[in-house]
Amino acid sequence: MERTRDEQGITTAEYAVGTAAGAGLAGLLYQLLTGGFGDELLRTLFEHVLGLLGIG
Repeated sequence: MERTRDEQGITTAEYAVGTAAGAGLAGLLYQLLTGGFGDELLRTLFEHVLGLLGIG
């Protein structure tokens, strides 16, 4: 009888790599959004939304 492998889910090594990549991306986004770039981005987005709503 031939045995088959069940490859559903992720292994521990894949989980570790995915977790490290997610943490790195979160750190990068945090740096971008807490610096001057993030302030300008939020200000521009807020003004755009107000313009779409006819308020600003």
